[in-house]
Amino acid sequence: MELNTILMESTFRLEGRGSQGTAFVLGRRYPKEPTKARYVVVTASHVLKEIQGESATIVLRHKTTTGKWERLPLTVKIRDKDRPLWTTHPNADVAVMYIPIPSGVIKDLLPTTLLADDNVLAEFEVHPGDELNCLGYPFGAEGNEAGFPILRSGKIASYPLLPTKDTRTFLFDFRVFGGNSGGPVYFVQSGRTYKGALHASTIQFIIGLVSQEVLVTQRITELYGKREQNYPLGLAEVVHASLIREAVELLPSPE
Repeated sequence: MELNTILMESTFRLEGRGSQGTAFVLGRRYPKEPTKARYVVVTASHVLKEIQGESATIVLRHKTTTGKWERLPLTVKIRDKDRPLWTTHPNADVAVMYIPIPSGVIKDLLPTTLLADDNVLAEFEVHPGDELNCLGYPFGAEGNEAGFPILRSGKIASYPLLPTKDTRTFLFDFRVFGGNSGGPVYFVQSGRTYKGALHASTIQFIIGLVSQEVLVTQRITELYGKREQNYPLGLAEVVHASLIREAVELLPSPE
């Protein structure tokens, strides 16, 4: 599995009236038929909350017989009148929902088991300074006409990471813009040293999703009033993948 490419093919622009962001699709396996799975779209909950109306558009892609990628916009119902049809984590900016995906859109469906939990982070001794990648659509910008996301990278910029039920988020050193929210943040490394030894195998997993840009607010007192000025720090707040897992488990069983 080459996670960079597969996740690139599984990440899409999500948009609607009043909001836009990034979403990625994973497969939740059927308990009694593990060779089958349902498509789960994952994004930041505020992206869906800010979309007005009952539907949103996820800009899928498919590969033609000539090998060319083409856009395949899909309208998804996200509300029944005022009732949200997605499931939100009670303590995190994460939203998940089942959606139908046309055949030919996702060749290799990544399983929800790729979402790292505390055991994964502890086993591979993930720490501040580790390099991460992320995919997204900054200000709605796309990588090309087919609508692929833009890959960027940075380092874990906060500590501690564990336990994730308490920390819930961590800081990621990359310049984040509107439209990046909901994008997957993931780890890929070969030749990593952990448990006191060098391991040649490739380690890869999803570590979280982009939630928001980190700002510092300055409150300024003037002669005729007060105002606030926000300053971006070039940091993203990332929700831990363990909380994405918990949100997925709140969905009805695939069966």
